[in-house]
Amino acid sequence: MFGKGGKMEHKVLDVDASMQGNLIFKDPVNLCISGKFEGNLDTRGSLLISEKAIVNANIKGENVAVAGNVTGDILATKELKLLATAEMIGNIKAPSLIIEEGAILQGHCEMMSIKQGNQSRTILSIDEVAEYLEVDTGTVQGWANSGKIPAFKQKDKWHFDKSQIDVWVASEKVK
Repeated sequence: MFGKGGKMEHKVLDVDASMQGNLIFKDPVNLCISGKFEGNLDTRGSLLISEKAIVNANIKGENVAVAGNVTGDILATKELKLLATAEMIGNIKAPSLIIEEGAILQGHCEMMSIKQGNQSRTILSIDEVAEYLEVDTGTVQGWANSGKIPAFKQKDKWHFDKSQIDVWVASEKVK
């Protein structure tokens, strides 16, 4: 749909209902949950959990903002904002995290990036690399143990720099 001046408008979906199930969006969308939702959310684009929303779900998205009540884990691949009215019970993982004064967070927080000077690196776990490369975790574990994939160990766990994985994939070393 085109707006004024012929510019493409963003797809916006505002859900103000009671829903249960799995919502998966393969294409970017601006999604706003304003009612009750239970299940799993997997989005591309922006997701807003509005102030009146009650969500019991694990959430995976690019840009996620929470103003309402969320019980479940959130993985934001770009940014997570907990707005002042947010009440969050669950673990969060994001490379960029903003928590406004007044927001409530009960859970574990993990930042997925490491800053070095002016640059930021996105760090992935074995499970995230397996999902990213669409292989099983055992395969990634084997590659890491044998040195076939760029990885580093911290506290006996393998970690992966996403930019190095992208270079590795582009060089066609994936076998």
